[in-house]
Amino acid sequence: MITTKIYIMKKLVLTFVAIGLFFTGVQAQETETKTTTEVTTETVVSENNGYNKIEAAELPLAVTTALTRDFAEATTEEAWVREKDGNVIYKLRINVDGKTKMLYADAEGNWIDKKDKKDENKDS
Repeated sequence: MITTKIYIMKKLVLTFVAIGLFFTGVQAQETETKTTTEVTTETVVSENNGYNKIEAAELPLAVTTALTRDFAEATTEEAWVREKDGNVIYKLRINVDGKTKMLYADAEGNWIDKKDKKDENKDS
């Protein structure tokens, strides 16, 4: 009778230990996921050099008109905006015939070429 009680107590203790280990493992995985998300967010911000992501619908009419005029078959995948010294610059990732292209425009819909963009980043 005593050996049966000891056997039951051992099973009960092992069950509680197993449950405790299970919940500790789940909590560790949640912490790891949160840490990974924070690192990813920081990386995206640094890659965009101060540009803030916006919806394509938020682009000014002048920029969308220039996009339609010069890249009629393009679809806008992503858009960003940056203001510096009173100048607003829009950064667009478009898809033209299956190829991704980055474009830069001012608020009036004038395209900024890569050389101008590099000069702008030197001022940053």
